[in-house]
Amino acid sequence: MKIVAVTACPTGIAHTYMAAEALERAAKSLGYSIKVETQGSIGIENKISQKEVSEADLVIFAADVAVKEENRFKDKPIYRVEAQRVIKNAKAVIEEAIQSLNIK
Repeated sequence: MKIVAVTACPTGIAHTYMAAEALERAAKSLGYSIKVETQGSIGIENKISQKEVSEADLVIFAADVAVKEENRFKDKPIYRVEAQRVIKNAKAVIEEAIQSLNIK
């Protein structure tokens, strides 16, 4: 399973990066590959390429604000969640995303 994710919060500091770390740890523990783009106070970091989008099975937006350049992901299953939920239990969020979007 290949996952790409975007994290963002209103101030673009703590929760953006905490959510990114939580998703990376959770995906690794589940045996999935993941790339997380952060959209923080200093702009987009670790930007997800169009090739990575096309190869992804799942897109997670852990964002409390609008995701920049969201149209890059238009043909992919997107799971939207608040950054705080990801920080509290990223593994459950990933499993919930897979189940609710019926991804095999």
